[in-house]
Amino acid sequence: MAPKRLAGAGTLPKHTVEPTGTRTSPKGELYAALDLGTNSCRMLIARPAGSQFQVVDSFSKPVQLGHGLEFSGRLSRASMARTVHALQVCRRKLEQHDVRRMRLVATEACRRARNSSELMRMISVETGLPIEVIGAEEEARLAVISCAPLVSRKTEQLLVVDIGGGSTELVWVDLEDVEPRERSRAIMKLADGFDDPQPGAARVVDWISVPLGVATLRDQFADVADDQGRFALMSWYFEEMLSDFSPYAFGAMDDHFQIIGTSGTVTTVAASHLGLRRYDRTKVDGLSMTTAQIDQVIRSYLALGPEGRRVDPRIGRERHALIMSGAAILQTLMRVWPTTRLSVADRGLREGLLYAQMVRDGAITDDDLHGVA
Repeated sequence: MAPKRLAGAGTLPKHTVEPTGTRTSPKGELYAALDLGTNSCRMLIARPAGSQFQVVDSFSKPVQLGHGLEFSGRLSRASMARTVHALQVCRRKLEQHDVRRMRLVATEACRRARNSSELMRMISVETGLPIEVIGAEEEARLAVISCAPLVSRKTEQLLVVDIGGGSTELVWVDLEDVEPRERSRAIMKLADGFDDPQPGAARVVDWISVPLGVATLRDQFADVADDQGRFALMSWYFEEMLSDFSPYAFGAMDDHFQIIGTSGTVTTVAASHLGLRRYDRTKVDGLSMTTAQIDQVIRSYLALGPEGRRVDPRIGRERHALIMSGAAILQTLMRVWPTTRLSVADRGLREGLLYAQMVRDGAITDDDLHGVA
């Protein structure tokens, strides 16, 4: 499939990706954002707090909705059952917190599957939740605005990368004409669309949605037995898909270039670089890494081999089967655009959904959103 661009069997896995514990909701309007992706179902419930938001509750389950999709073109009955089960938990949380303002979306797996309408009917009957399937451009926009607080005032050329389960979104933004203190705010304003930039605003040079994420890229080469050979093939195949992305020809950039990477792959690589045996978001989100540091972590993964990665506490049992396909995507990007400043973002589509809703309602302000130095 070509990249998109401008112009019993149903039992749940035992472990969650992140805690689902509930705290008492503070006073004030609550918002919810749910991302039903190719691999996981994830939800945040939050309330506005100045120019940011405070998370009240969260949920995440690896439902593997896209399992087998690469070969059959359909969502399996088991995958749909797991997904509906997870969404029933989400519905209970939404009712418990009496959330009235929400945006609940599905992405690549539901865009691609021939029987996604069947899943939507099941969800409607079994949960009553208003899930909508969004397009690739909107998914890219939401990923970009979620990263606005991490944009440096020194950045003139920005690449935002969101490595998902079924697709990878890349957005290249030109900030050269934007005042340094306004660059984070300018990114937030891209929520309305990538077309027709105003003078002095952020300008999207190009964007692309590659239909390869950590799950779909892994499935493409599942029959290759050699670990290092499989990794090389995944990297090569992903780079082929970048040929229509106009910044592919740019190559290495200068000191005013920044990449922001948002995905479980990027945060796992960052946690491994820090040697964290227990994940700590406060140490990972906003961390800056160099191409050399990322390469060193990926080489260490390859040296471990499949069994070593499975038991490595830095990777975790939930991610070990997907980490090398994600690492192949990440290493490809760093080879094409080497940098000393990749900013790690422990945020993504859900955060973008929350920001977009709150900004639309005037529930948060961007007065203090000036980015990092």
